[in-house]
Order: sequence, then C-alpha cells, then structure tokens
Amino acid sequence: MTKQCTILAMSLIFCSSLHTNAQDMPQAFEIYNYKGKVVSYKNLINDAKKADIVFFGELHNNPIAHWMQLEITRDLYAQKPDQVVLGAEMFEADNQLLMDEYLAGLISQRSFEQEARLWDNYSTDYKPLVEFAKENEIPFIATNIPRRYASVVYKRGIDALNKLPKGSKQHIAPLPIETDLDVGCYQKMLEMGGGNEKFPHAQMIKDATMAHFILENHTKGNTFLHYNGAFHSDYKEGIIWYLRSKKPKLKIVVISTVEQSTITELEEEHLQKADYIFCVPDRMTKTY
Repeated sequence: MTKQCTILAMSLIFCSSLHTNAQDMPQAFEIYNYKGKVVSYKNLINDAKKADIVFFGELHNNPIAHWMQLEITRDLYAQKPDQVVLGAEMFEADNQLLMDEYLAGLISQRSFEQEARLWDNYSTDYKPLVEFAKENEIPFIATNIPRRYASVVYKRGIDALNKLPKGSKQHIAPLPIETDLDVGCYQKMLEMGGGNEKFPHAQMIKDATMAHFILENHTKGNTFLHYNGAFHSDYKEGIIWYLRSKKPKLKIVVISTVEQSTITELEEEHLQKADYIFCVPDRMTKTY
C-alpha cells in the first residue's frame, strides 16, 4: 500500500470514529414546533424578532431553559438593538422602582438583591438576565402582582382586592378583572383545588397583572420578551388570554419547556403547547 493510500485509510477511520462518537453524544435538548416537527434555533429567532411579544415558558429548575433564555435574549437583542424590552414573573410590580434604580446604576447590587424579594434561585437563573439588561441599558419590567395580594385572593376571595388602598392598586391589573373558569388552564386549577374558585382566581389576578404591565410597557416596533413559568403561557392561555382580550391583533410567539425520558420525538401530550418547544431529557440536572 502506498503512503498516500495509508494516509487516506487512516483519515477515513478517524472520520468514521468521530461520526460514531457524535452519534453517541448525549443530546441536551431538541426544538420542536407545535406540530412536533424538529425546527432550527435560527427559525425561532427569526420568528421572535417579528413578534410584538415573546413568552419563554420555563420549568423553574431546568438549567437548559435558563441557559436558552439568556441566549435568546442576547441573540434577539443583537437582531433588534434598542428595540427589546424584558420582563418577568419573578419580579413583583412594587419592586419596579428598585429595578429601575439598579439598572441605572443608582443603587448597589447588594442593595437591590437585599431589598427586592428575589427568588432563591436568582443568582444562578435570573441574575444573568438582569445583568445583561444593565450592561446594555435594556428596560426590565417587574410584571407580577406582589405575592401578598395574590395571597389575599387565595384566602379571602377576589372581591377582597377592592378594599386595597388606592396606592396598593397601582401594582395590580385594573379592577375588576375578567374571570372565566372555562379557560383550560383555570379549569385545571379549579379541579386541582377541589372546586375552590379562590385557587384559579389567585392565578387569574397574577396573569391579568402580568398582561397589564406587559401592555403598559410595549410600544409598536419593539419586542417584549417575557420570562415566566410555562403554565402561565402554554396553549396561549393564561397571560395571553388576558392580552388577547385587550389587543387581539398582537403578534405573539410562545416558547415552552418540557421534559421527557427521550427527546427523539415530541410526545403527544405536548403537541400544540407552544409555537416552539424545548424538549429536554428528564434526567437533566436541576438548578435547585
């Protein structure tokens, strides 16, 4: 065998080995569309940049979801500099002043993190998003109802919100909010709560409030990217149901996260859940 033939044979063996190893490499996620067809990340970004509002529905302890939130934020901002607004369920509306002061560099990171009632997984999962917003001077909206008011609904009923002082009401959706227990996600919550309407009503006031602050901070031509638990936006219910009731013509793109034992095919229960679905192995390590 000539020297050239030997080199060629060795190269083919090496390439074959690489191909085999690549096939055996564990896969961290797959992206599907609502029909269960594999789609590219590029398609997702191209669709997102045309949207008025993009929802990223996460599983709160899923590291792939949090990583992809940051990557999508970075790539969307690269496509639309100065035309992106961020917002999240994880920050309550009465902390907007603290958020604004921190992003403007007026208060220290320590002051912000001590006073803003942050989630326990803030440092690993949401801080990178806030810091990216700070570095690039991107507005970041605290959209969620203060949890003490959601607790009022759960304990005393939704009508109890009417007794809140005027100053308190500025941190929730205008009252009265529409309540419809026939919406799929709220019907599920009603069943989970054993027929107690306070349970889905507490969810409704959260969704209505997030929708309210998203609309207040969205302007034509911008894309508002919102991070929330998947239940708040799956099947374009929850927050989106409230948005549609106010502005039905909004272009909305929904991303969701699901876990499966294998990710080679999207399971039937997840079809139609969102426009784009990050499918992650259920043995993926958790952030908490």
